[in-house]
Amino acid sequence: MNTAKLLHPELSYQIVGICFDVHNELGRFAREKQYGNSIEIRLKESKLNFNRELRNSESGNIFDFIIEDKIILELKSKDLVTKLDYFQLQRYLHSSGVELGILVNFRNKYLRPKRILKIDKNDA
Repeated sequence: MNTAKLLHPELSYQIVGICFDVHNELGRFAREKQYGNSIEIRLKESKLNFNRELRNSESGNIFDFIIEDKIILELKSKDLVTKLDYFQLQRYLHSSGVELGILVNFRNKYLRPKRILKIDKNDA
């Protein structure tokens, strides 16, 4: 039996719902920036606290969205998500101190957001 606690279930459910709405509205062939703009509008409408395209001062990484200082939302609009995309989000989690990331590739016909937990360096 897995006793691990699900991190930020309500917030992640709300974010994923926004992503599905945007995907339904824009389809699968828009640009990443267009998805981001539409997500930003919906986050404002939802009165969620967020930062967009925030540069981490230590690492220089630019996060697509940090929402409620709890979840990093990383957007992609490409044919395939690779291991490098997962590693990129893992680096973002480590440099920010945030424990949960959501990776979304809008190019897929069916949206499949991926929840990614920060892996302790000792566990890797």
